[in-house]
Amino acid sequence: MIILSPLYRALVAVGDKCVPTKFRPLWEHPAGPKTIHFWAPALKWVLVFASVGDLQRPAEALSINQAIALAATGTIWARYAMVIIPKNYSLFLVNIFVGSTAYIQLFRAINYRLKNPAAK
Repeated sequence: MIILSPLYRALVAVGDKCVPTKFRPLWEHPAGPKTIHFWAPALKWVLVFASVGDLQRPAEALSINQAIALAATGTIWARYAMVIIPKNYSLFLVNIFVGSTAYIQLFRAINYRLKNPAAK
């Protein structure tokens, strides 16, 4: 990972010269694109898209353990995003969506298991 650091710094230096004045506050923000505080939530949206796609899966194919894990992580990280300094609203929003889709899947899986006790 250290190998990528000079490349990243070079890209940020180019960005520093190219970013218009209008977008400079976002660029310089403590949770802006120069930091992991921006990129981690941006990439975590993949989990949301996968979860939304999974809403089409039949309830018998859902994993309760996976839904619990995603619901817990979404809830915990959403809370964390609001207590850290600076507050990270993009991290908060992505984790609200991760948790919400997981709670929907958890409800669907439990509901299916309660209505079909013979199902595993």
